[in-house]
Amino acid sequence: MNENQRVLQVLSGNTSAFAYFVETYQDMAITIAYRICGNMQDAEDVVQESYLKAYRNLHSFRSESKFSTWLYRIVYNTAVTHTKTQMWMRSREAEIEDASYLADNTPEIEMGEMERKEMVAKVMQKMPAGDALLLTLYYLEENSVKEIAKITGLNEPNVKVKLFRARKLFKKMVVSGYGVQVTSS
Repeated sequence: MNENQRVLQVLSGNTSAFAYFVETYQDMAITIAYRICGNMQDAEDVVQESYLKAYRNLHSFRSESKFSTWLYRIVYNTAVTHTKTQMWMRSREAEIEDASYLADNTPEIEMGEMERKEMVAKVMQKMPAGDALLLTLYYLEENSVKEIAKITGLNEPNVKVKLFRARKLFKKMVVSGYGVQVTSS
């Protein structure tokens, strides 16, 4: 059964069919909310509120985009409203020196998969929320630039520029904090 059929099921009165969407998209919804809010309690509240909004407004879902894109847009807007922040205004400057506490002072580091994941998580935590969100949506959730534009409300060229800058900052922070050379792809 595809997602459009599940939406129709919910709209026709089978409210338990909505559980599929909660189970399928909860992890990324929490990630998006956490990147914006900065703490897990607020992120969980935002996601709960977002699912409620999605359920109440399911009739307005148009199958022109993926359900996930529509839902993540709701999560994004709810989180931004909740935190009352300007995502793209740097309220705290993310200096490369912020990553210096991560330094191991050994340039040749053999990293296992878990160490790499920890390093990425720590660096993403130190990045501005908007940059970390874009990297998460693009690389971890594998959304296209077009989908990210729909989720964030930015235009596609702006997403590309911000993604480029976020990658550049991420690379600088990894090199500075870990002494690891990152190859560009």
